[in-house]
Amino acid sequence: MNAILILEQLLNGLQFGLMLFLLAAGLTLVFGIMDMINLAHGSLYMVGAYLIASIAGASGSFWLGLAGGVVATAVVGVLLELTVLRRLYHRDHLSQVLGTFAILLMANEGVRMIWGSQPMPMAMPPSLSGPVALLHGFSYPAYRLFIIGVGLVVALLLYLLITRTRLGMQVRAGASNREMAQAMGTNVRWLFTALFALGAALCAVAGGMLGPLLAVQVGMGESILILAFVVIVIGGIGSIRGALLGALLVGLVDTAGRTLVPLLFGQLLGPAAAASVAPAVASILIYVLMAAVLFWKPRGLFPAHG
Repeated sequence: MNAILILEQLLNGLQFGLMLFLLAAGLTLVFGIMDMINLAHGSLYMVGAYLIASIAGASGSFWLGLAGGVVATAVVGVLLELTVLRRLYHRDHLSQVLGTFAILLMANEGVRMIWGSQPMPMAMPPSLSGPVALLHGFSYPAYRLFIIGVGLVVALLLYLLITRTRLGMQVRAGASNREMAQAMGTNVRWLFTALFALGAALCAVAGGMLGPLLAVQVGMGESILILAFVVIVIGGIGSIRGALLGALLVGLVDTAGRTLVPLLFGQLLGPAAAASVAPAVASILIYVLMAAVLFWKPRGLFPAHG
């Protein structure tokens, strides 16, 4: 292993972690403030990716597709909150899990009916399709660098929104003590709708950015939703700062594990073990990380409550 490989994997882990953050940020706010488990969050990621791919394909512009898809997904999130999810706020967690799981299944079938079962192609912008020379002898894809830049900008904007605006003050108050925030005059119904719109928009950004790298297909939100839950458990429920740190940890550990564990197994146990056992071991590393965090910090690294 050389320094180039380590740097490349660090950038890959940073890129993956920042996209996870976009998903986990909305999910942790919904969970932390509304005390609601929303399994349909991954469906918004899928719907956003499909909308962006469709608009980009029809218009011939990735940027127009990204802007239009993000707005359309935010509208879908608002409609979902107003028509269905609002009725689940006062139900227990089991009812919320069952209700949002039903939405997830219906979203999958709805997408299948509209766009079909085959993966939908999505091209990256031609201006970002090439590599960028970062160091002598090391080039990195420009589109992945763009994703890292977008993730950092969104994280900064979310930080400013949460810490420097009146809306952010209400969000922090709601995450810390929802009943007290209501007693102090916070319009919780409006706040919940705004949070859903924000969470849906962030899902669409993640889906649209990862669309050219991963397949835009039915069910794409389910596997990444599990990782988003791992992120908010590690970071602390309701905490944007925790979501960012948790996402970066998960992204780096997952990427490093999938690279380093096969190399280690190959040297210690041979090529057969590296091909058969190493991928399984690498895939559980993030769950080992989550267990370790919960052992020493049962409420996560930066819990909003308490």
